[in-house]
Amino acid sequence: MTNQAIEVSTAEDCPAATPERPGITAKLLLSPSVALLGLWMIVPLVMTLYFSVIRYNLLNPEQTGFVWFENYRYLLDDPAFWPAIGHTVVLIGSVLLISVIAGLLLAVLFDQKFPGRGIARLLVIAPFFVMPTVSALIWKNMILHPVYGLWAHIFHFFGATPIDWLADYPLWSIIVIVAWQWIPFAFLILLTALQSLDQDQREAAQLDGAGPIRIFVSITLPHLRRAIAVVVMIESIFLLSVFAEIFTATAGGPGTETTNLTYLVYAIGLQQFDIGIASAGGVIAVVLANIVSFFLVRMLAKNLRGEYDQ
Repeated sequence: MTNQAIEVSTAEDCPAATPERPGITAKLLLSPSVALLGLWMIVPLVMTLYFSVIRYNLLNPEQTGFVWFENYRYLLDDPAFWPAIGHTVVLIGSVLLISVIAGLLLAVLFDQKFPGRGIARLLVIAPFFVMPTVSALIWKNMILHPVYGLWAHIFHFFGATPIDWLADYPLWSIIVIVAWQWIPFAFLILLTALQSLDQDQREAAQLDGAGPIRIFVSITLPHLRRAIAVVVMIESIFLLSVFAEIFTATAGGPGTETTNLTYLVYAIGLQQFDIGIASAGGVIAVVLANIVSFFLVRMLAKNLRGEYDQ
């Protein structure tokens, strides 16, 4: 008994060595990548801030000097600035509305079993893998062209006069081109979320006499709330920088009818060669993107919190 008591007390007085926390090793291994990523982001941002407060034109690189907020004032007074902001808002809002509604309808459709569903699904998601420049060229020359485009042939078939979509409805043509690319993304996210829905809830609702519309409104939509928030957040961030479609299809025209903030910065910087004012526009674009991201992340966090509370 005495020997056993001594052995027990000895074991209690000498606890096992505490293993090294894996968090320290992980941080050391990740630090080079984080530092490189920080430099990748911070250096261009600092340079943009610097150029935004100086007078710097590529045609007269010797005439430089600090003008502080004069570039911002000039940009805000530019007649094309506020229309560009309006075009950006209309573009983002319209593409979000079209992509979410169309993606939701396609997700509900492809959640059903039918022959050839795999091939049809591949055709639906195919536009997402097309480069923006190629997509704009396809729509401009093969679909919307007023002479030999697809819509022109349809109009001629019915004896109607073809419409020059990019000249008469330029902004809405850009919206259709961009939405065509982003519908597959919304479709994939919403279809994945829809397939995780518990089928027992649907069956119970059907046994209680609920119809398809009632089930969709009361069960399917609440379940897809978080997925819709993810689609809105990711698409909004990327849609703020739409450029290739506008550059390829309309070059910001006619006039400035399709000029968004991104294209305006390009036009000032690489067409007028005014790097100072273009940098001021870039800073404003970054501020707007961060504001939008802040509210979207809060919206997503609120949805996640509400789902966990349930």
